[in-house]
Amino acid sequence: MSIQPFEVSVSSAALDDLHDRLLGTRTPLEEDGVGWDAGTSPAYLRQLIEHWRTQYDWRAAEAHINRFANFLATIDETTVHFIHERGRGPSPLPLVLTHGFPDSFLRFADLIPLLSDPTAHGADARDAFDVVVPSLPGFAFSEGPPKQTGIFHAGDLWHRLMAEELGYSRFGAHGGDWGSTVTEHLARSHAASLVGIHLTDVPFWHAFQRPGDLRPAEERYFATQEQFLLKEGAYAMIQGTRPHALADGLNDSPPGLAAWMVDFFQRWSDCDGDIEKRFTKDELLTNVMIYWITGTIGSSFMPYYDLTNAGPARWILEKVKEWIGSSEVPAGFALFPKDLSSPPRQWAERFFNVERWTELPRGGHFAALEEPELLAREIRAFFRPHRLEH
Repeated sequence: MSIQPFEVSVSSAALDDLHDRLLGTRTPLEEDGVGWDAGTSPAYLRQLIEHWRTQYDWRAAEAHINRFANFLATIDETTVHFIHERGRGPSPLPLVLTHGFPDSFLRFADLIPLLSDPTAHGADARDAFDVVVPSLPGFAFSEGPPKQTGIFHAGDLWHRLMAEELGYSRFGAHGGDWGSTVTEHLARSHAASLVGIHLTDVPFWHAFQRPGDLRPAEERYFATQEQFLLKEGAYAMIQGTRPHALADGLNDSPPGLAAWMVDFFQRWSDCDGDIEKRFTKDELLTNVMIYWITGTIGSSFMPYYDLTNAGPARWILEKVKEWIGSSEVPAGFALFPKDLSSPPRQWAERFFNVERWTELPRGGHFAALEEPELLAREIRAFFRPHRLEH
């Protein structure tokens, strides 16, 4: 059997090395009056490093992760880490949740119990899910994929995991960020296995080709996308064109890694500029630790590299898959106001069979972390009429 139980257990030597590196940290730059506008605030980074060095407890975080049922599955040449929490209800619907960057499988830590055990959280047992949360290839405890199988093939891996390894012939899928791309690929290539897909965004790469028949709402969307790329898009260009130049330094410096990653959580969340309105220092550091202890910051950049370096043949193949499969699978969207973009429904309908479209009152890019209850309600509501199909 290719599936084996897995427990996170970081060696004391690795934690001692981290502590020594934090002790030897060069003090971050003094505050220069721009705060977070130029990246992670130096003042906040100093606080975070001090907390990391003196108060943060990785062993507590480790125990929190291990309360879930963690596994490793070897599929072809790739070892995939995943959580598999069985639903508590009369007929749980299998559901695979896919994270993105710069987070990890822990994006869904608060969402998993809401979906797997609804009665414990004031919901109906009939809305229970068997929840599967894989780590993307090259993230956390999943091995990096072979060269020929990058982000474009993660959906195929997930299908193998769900259908062959776990025995789910029909299931649902949810994702955001890279997770929305993987979820779309699942639906396009394996439509017969999907009862529905649920997304928090329209995969950003669809905007690479501007149609000639844009409607007014879509024109406004493209204008905001252009502004985002100008102001915020440099990170994706660096990670997509020169990933090693950045990753090799971050992989050697815990404070450098934290500075790069925490900035995203402040800018992309619904926090009104105060990051700790949404995330505690411990939550931020646990996410950084997932990348540090596994040494995966470099491999986590590779989806950007895959996309940036995809040639014409790849895009032709993706367009063919889009024509074949996108419109077959029912799709639901939950849009959070402080996410990276706010696409109109008309844009989503170009690529998806949109059955549910909800614009939520609060929340940002990390919806499952920021507003797990709102997201859980949307996921339950979307999949409710499709449960008899699995």
